[in-house]
Amino acid sequence: MKTTIFRKLYFLCTFICLTNGARILGVFQMPSYSHYQLGDRILKELAARGHEVTIISPFQEKEKIKNFRTIVIENPFEALAGNMVDMFAMSNDNMLSTIVKLDTVILPYIENTLNSSNVQKLIKSNEKFDIVILERLMNDAFHGFCAHFEAHCVILSPVPTSSWTNIQMGNTGPPSYVPELSSRFSSKMNFFERAYNFLGYLFYITWFHAFTVPLHNEVMHKYFTNVPHFYDVYYNVSLMLINTHTAVHPPVPRLPNMIEIGGYHIKPPKTIPKDLKDYLDNAKEGVILFSMGSNLRSKDLPADKRRAILNSFSKLKENVLWKWENESMSDLPRNVKLSKWVPQNDVLAHPNVKLFVTHGGLLSTLEAIYHGIPVIGIPVFGDQYSNMKIAEDYGYGISVPYEYLNEERLTAALEQGLKNPTFSDVAKRRSKIMHDDPVKPLDKAIFWIEYILRQNGGKHLKSSALSLNILQYLLLDVIGFICIIISIPICVCIFALKKIRRPHKKVTIKKKKN
Repeated sequence: MKTTIFRKLYFLCTFICLTNGARILGVFQMPSYSHYQLGDRILKELAARGHEVTIISPFQEKEKIKNFRTIVIENPFEALAGNMVDMFAMSNDNMLSTIVKLDTVILPYIENTLNSSNVQKLIKSNEKFDIVILERLMNDAFHGFCAHFEAHCVILSPVPTSSWTNIQMGNTGPPSYVPELSSRFSSKMNFFERAYNFLGYLFYITWFHAFTVPLHNEVMHKYFTNVPHFYDVYYNVSLMLINTHTAVHPPVPRLPNMIEIGGYHIKPPKTIPKDLKDYLDNAKEGVILFSMGSNLRSKDLPADKRRAILNSFSKLKENVLWKWENESMSDLPRNVKLSKWVPQNDVLAHPNVKLFVTHGGLLSTLEAIYHGIPVIGIPVFGDQYSNMKIAEDYGYGISVPYEYLNEERLTAALEQGLKNPTFSDVAKRRSKIMHDDPVKPLDKAIFWIEYILRQNGGKHLKSSALSLNILQYLLLDVIGFICIIISIPICVCIFALKKIRRPHKKVTIKKKKN
């Protein structure tokens, strides 16, 4: 009896040690609040559940948090020197140039992070980590953290599945209905869109292996001298958490170690500051929220675009709350209120909000659907176009691409979004889908991270496709072998027929003269 009790206590203690005492490192180097928010939510929840968490980030915590330490990247914006990109100008880029530009622009961030004195101290220390959590965003050299600390690697993808994620996990993703991130397509593609998407798929694979891999392998070994070759660490991923939800994105194939957790960053609504609350409460005709997110700033809009937006808003009977980063704006319509900072999730939860005019970023889209608010999208770059194309396909949004934005188009979209009840009805139905999960997305993320700890990396979840090269994966070797086997007898038959049908030479016999 005592032995049984002791054995149970032993297994309980082992379980607690495995799940509640892990050392976890998170790397979220982008100097962007939206990207930091993704890592912050998960890592602080892990710290709250007893894990010892360290995060590499450009943002310093204002207050000390139990079990939570920040390794601050010094001067993160210095990496932008000479690589400044006009994000609004990126609306003119095609899918192929976007892939090249993103890979080129983000690389200085990677070097700046690895070269940071605080990060170097961590790398050269004798610290140990059980898990390293990386954000998947053109930062492939960071897989050196996993190999250097001999830790299980967990990837957090801020965008839906595409060739970016599928190649790494050995997951199938047919380009016939799985759009590339910068393709501006949804899963419903016509012939020409499928052809273009397929070309983008081939281009990304070629670019990745020909350019990205050699470059990131060199950077990785510059700062992590004792790690294996890039391919050995890149494919050694235990778990991928994907920031999407079937309420806002079509279902696609996913391996069991690719977990959908879209909406996990959304917190219960908090009290809104009094000035904003009064504005929302007193809006008898309702309110439209307008925000271009944290990376795109409204104050950087060209004068003609800003004037088109203001003219469209001035025609509305509804109030407009505009996230505007400057102090003031000239010629402001009476129904428009500017605010340098807007608690977006809390405002969207207010019952008087009727419509959300957004850049179409994934976090904003998820928050809108979570609260059942239809959207008018002004996509500019990246996955914003795809997000809004899906919103149109599903019926909860209207897309007004930035390059085509003018007063006429925006006015028509606003009128349709406000007067056609279908958009609001669909958004509310999608909201019910998003809320109707057996497990909350954040709890799901934590469970699977701790599952990887308990199962020592979860090797049983990994696809056998990772052991195949590209020829084997696409069965090109088998197809070639079959072609040879079939062609041999055909060639023999053709050769034999030619021999049989070859005309015989006539033999002439000369007669002797008597």
